[in-house]
Amino acid sequence: MQDVMELVTGATGYIGTRLLRRLAGEGRGVRALARTPERLEPAVGVEPIRGDLVTGAGLARALDGCATAYYLVHSMEAASANGGGFGDRDRTAGERFAAAAADAGVERIVYLGGIEPAGGPKGAPLPLSAHLRSRLEVERILLDAVPGSTALRASIVIGAGSSSFRILVRLVERLRVLPLPAWRANRTQPIAERDVIEYLARTPSVPGAAGRSLDIAGPDVVTYGDMIGRIADAMGVGRMALGLGVSLTPPAAAVVAAVTGQPLELVRPLMESLESDLLPHDAGEAPRLYGIRPLHFDRSVDRALREWESLEPLGAR
Repeated sequence: MQDVMELVTGATGYIGTRLLRRLAGEGRGVRALARTPERLEPAVGVEPIRGDLVTGAGLARALDGCATAYYLVHSMEAASANGGGFGDRDRTAGERFAAAAADAGVERIVYLGGIEPAGGPKGAPLPLSAHLRSRLEVERILLDAVPGSTALRASIVIGAGSSSFRILVRLVERLRVLPLPAWRANRTQPIAERDVIEYLARTPSVPGAAGRSLDIAGPDVVTYGDMIGRIADAMGVGRMALGLGVSLTPPAAAVVAAVTGQPLELVRPLMESLESDLLPHDAGEAPRLYGIRPLHFDRSVDRALREWESLEPLGAR
């Protein structure tokens, strides 16, 4: 076993799986925490641990001797019978993990969350979607418990396994006319999966990132409408955009879930997050600290679509 261990939570998820490959490939000692460790990809140097962040089961064992712990878990389940939703589950999981990490002497938690919208007119704070509000709440819980921690904030991740990207691709694939609500004019800076993994993997060795929340983003500012149009171009299909004057998020989310085959509990909070600009507050700070040159949007989309096609059919391309 390595002298220095790192823990990856959410190890069977999209980002967790790819981060594990990266860390193991560098020969770093890694533990992988999952509710069903049997689903983990076998990898040399990765120690699987069964655990549950919400109940706290397995946390003490998983964190023992770890200097760094990656927190990559987000709940997106529907509301439970007692009225609790994903926000309640996220809070409970964050609090249990934060307390266990502090007790274990973890030096740094590395958290992947969401970008906080900038203020509205005259600096007035913008209302947060439940999705973003929960992400920021967990961030505060983790950084308060282990002050040397780092929160990386991203908007849409461009990758073959990214839920947000997959929803956009499925819409382009399956609809010849794309109804675009009023949020189509809002702007964001998507980031390539490659760069997200690079930021996560480098964080423990970047002293200047300790105790900070850093926005990570690609170099291109795009509107959501432009983003969908450029994905359609990359897929080689023509699609007619139908601009709507209102957002219609609840009914639109139901339609998007039906068209894409994604659960409504996942689609609705993601769509609510589109109702304001999601731009980094200082786009140059993280690349400077980490020495990373982020991929441009079109290149990120091309890489993601090629990986997608290598794994499963993509009808429109």
